[in-house]
Amino acid sequence: MEQTDPSTAQTSHRFCLMCGQENPFSFGLKFKKTDDGAVSTTFTGNRNLQGYTGVMHGGVLSALLDTAMAQCLLHQDIEAVTGELTVRYLEQVACDGTLDIRAWIDSSLPPLYHVRSHIRIGDRIVCKGKARFMQRDHRL
Repeated sequence: MEQTDPSTAQTSHRFCLMCGQENPFSFGLKFKKTDDGAVSTTFTGNRNLQGYTGVMHGGVLSALLDTAMAQCLLHQDIEAVTGELTVRYLEQVACDGTLDIRAWIDSSLPPLYHVRSHIRIGDRIVCKGKARFMQRDHRL
């Protein structure tokens, strides 16, 4: 996997709760671009992220998938916002589990992007997401 330098698009994301390098409350996710244009990272949870006892909260998993998809676009210098997100939970995830997260662009017709992601534990996909992203409006 190749590590990419922060792009102009990524610097606008520096205070993100999940991956912002300038947010003291950030999860600190750092994504690497793969040879096929996808991005990936690894994340280890903790008991502060649980919903039911010992189980990672579904909202955290959803945020991890969404962030991976946004990062996939950011690594291609595309600033876009989530317009629609669908998450499919396949298994319960231990709150302190180590997760492999991957995202890739499924199709695009700018300014609209269809992106997919999944979370694996070992060789099992435990949840997956798909989303429609719209290129960001800079007038705000």
